[in-house]
Amino acid sequence: MITAAYLQTWTEARTRFRNVLTTVQPNDLTNILQGTKNSAGFLIRHIADVELLFAKNVFGASDLKVHAQTVMDQKDTGIWNNLEELLNYEQTAYEALKTIIEKQTEGDWSTSISTKEFGTKTKAEAIGRIISHTAYHAGQLALTLKYGI
Repeated sequence: MITAAYLQTWTEARTRFRNVLTTVQPNDLTNILQGTKNSAGFLIRHIADVELLFAKNVFGASDLKVHAQTVMDQKDTGIWNNLEELLNYEQTAYEALKTIIEKQTEGDWSTSISTKEFGTKTKAEAIGRIISHTAYHAGQLALTLKYGI
């Protein structure tokens, strides 16, 4: 019951990101919001990179191969400009995180996980962290698509 509720909450929260993705055009990917450094393409890739890291390092998808380039680079290098690749990668991240969340037992949610990025959290707290991360950057993406150049 708890796992289903967390999955439903995460899926609903991620809906805003998925809705924004339906409006992205290839020429939008290089747009940057004035006063910021990250392009629309970078933001899409970054959200997916972090979701894959959460699937592997927080929720236990140990067989998952993750190359979180945006996290490693820590800046936009201007290479995220292939919309089809980004959308496929985002879908892969969604499916990987969804699948591993579904595998969590009721007791797993109180298990503590420690990471360099956010310290020690329970898996229940971590689901809140990935929800807020995706929502934060999805909002940036929406503004970048609307007002970026």
